[in-house]
Amino acid sequence: MARILITGSTEGIGRAAAVSLLDDGHDVVVHARNDARLKMLDELVGRGARAVVGDLADLDQVRGLGDEAAGMGSFDAVIHNAGVIDGAALLPVNVVAPYLLTESVRATRLIYLSSSMHRGGRPDVGDADWSGGSKTVSYSDSKLLVTVLMAAVARRRPDVVSHAVDPGWVPTRMGGPSASDDLDLGHVTQAWLATTNDLPALVSGGYWHHQRRQTPHPAVNDEAFQDELLAALAEHTGVTLTP
Repeated sequence: MARILITGSTEGIGRAAAVSLLDDGHDVVVHARNDARLKMLDELVGRGARAVVGDLADLDQVRGLGDEAAGMGSFDAVIHNAGVIDGAALLPVNVVAPYLLTESVRATRLIYLSSSMHRGGRPDVGDADWSGGSKTVSYSDSKLLVTVLMAAVARRRPDVVSHAVDPGWVPTRMGGPSASDDLDLGHVTQAWLATTNDLPALVSGGYWHHQRRQTPHPAVNDEAFQDELLAALAEHTGVTLTP
């Protein structure tokens, strides 16, 4: 049995991953943005899941969430599922929160939610407003940056298995009703990567779509850009990613 934290698990593919992992008998910690949304997790908590609460757009709440989760003991995997598609919270939720939680919630496997749209992102952090005070990046930019973060973690922490997943364009609240991919497949790769002992999944640094490795944006494996991103996030948060 593995202990797994899933951010953004009140609905959509995060919730589907939680249900799947509970079905398989794992110890699942689910996450809601606030107390009002926490009620959406009652069914999963009734099945044995534990819950943490925190707004990932708020640095202090991310730190508190990380401390609370870390206090539950060691984790086998963290699925950084939470994300937003637009607005000032793009960088805080899609990039800064996964960075902070990567440092505060140690796990042997880390899975970051990317998107095929990351290939249209700009490998540039020069004008990034990490606080979200102004919109300086696109959704594609944010997904490129979190995919670069995945690769940086894979390089910096050789004892950790770190992957990014494109779940497909699925009809969730974020994806919208016109999304063309299969919602039933949206969570499968994340849950598999969090628990499997299949050898391909244990080779860190992969970008995956439907349980197959894909080739990401060239910037993902640019070590100089990885270091630039980590330095920018460390300056903003006051937290340095440790080995």
